[in-house]
Amino acid sequence: MSGRLNFLAGLVAVALLVLGTALFTVDQRQFALVFQLGEVKQAIAEPGLYFKLPMIQNVRLFDKRILTLDNNEPERFITSEKKNVLVDSYIKWRIVDPKLYYISVGGDESRARTRLIQTVNAGLREEFGKRTVHDVISGERDKIMEQMREKADVDARKIGVQIVDVRVKRVELPTEVSEAVYRRMEAERKRVANELRSEGSAEAEKIRADADRQREIIIANAYRDAQKIKGEGDAKSTAMYGEAFGKNPEFYAFYRSLEAYRSSFKSKSDILVVEPNSDFFKYMKNIGR
Repeated sequence: MSGRLNFLAGLVAVALLVLGTALFTVDQRQFALVFQLGEVKQAIAEPGLYFKLPMIQNVRLFDKRILTLDNNEPERFITSEKKNVLVDSYIKWRIVDPKLYYISVGGDESRARTRLIQTVNAGLREEFGKRTVHDVISGERDKIMEQMREKADVDARKIGVQIVDVRVKRVELPTEVSEAVYRRMEAERKRVANELRSEGSAEAEKIRADADRQREIIIANAYRDAQKIKGEGDAKSTAMYGEAFGKNPEFYAFYRSLEAYRSSFKSKSDILVVEPNSDFFKYMKNIGR
């Protein structure tokens, strides 16, 4: 009885082992190819649990997601002006036909990457050769990328691959050309700066001259107005003096004589030579009056 149980247990174990090797799963991010004696029998694109013949069939999985192919070194291309430019680009691609992909490149990703790089570089070389440096840098960059993607995708479909996008990260001039361009740009900037400085100096001189002219005009007008006001004040003062002293001419004469005495005898060292009977001493002689 125990021998029969051991036999059944062994049979179940073998069945489970065979069943384990016969079942496989496909992730939603993967394609699966089922091979039978080295020949592709089935391509599976939908995720799930699948069955294969043990010992006869084997399964190989391929990534379904979008992959990035980025060049390590920029490529050198020639524009229509016969100028060298260094182009750094990348490619977005994915497998769309795993069976054709396996037949074309043996399912080797490195071979597929080499094929895509050659295709894209050939297309970029052709597109850059039709355009100037300005066009490839800014003017028609988006147009070049779209045309390049369409051309590269046509060739990539032959190996079961889709080109999702082709982008140029940067376009640079070679070092020897860049230095010459930078020197020319520097000289141009200096020339423009000198022109601006000259124009600024001329404008500054013009502004200063105009300011000096306006200053002289303002001072002259102010002096004229001041003299006019001063003259009007002196006239009013004289009129007031005349009106005040006109009421008593004798007092006015006396006041003027006192002012003359004060001015004449202001310092002890002053010497005045006049005749004693001069009218200058008129009020000194008649103190009582």
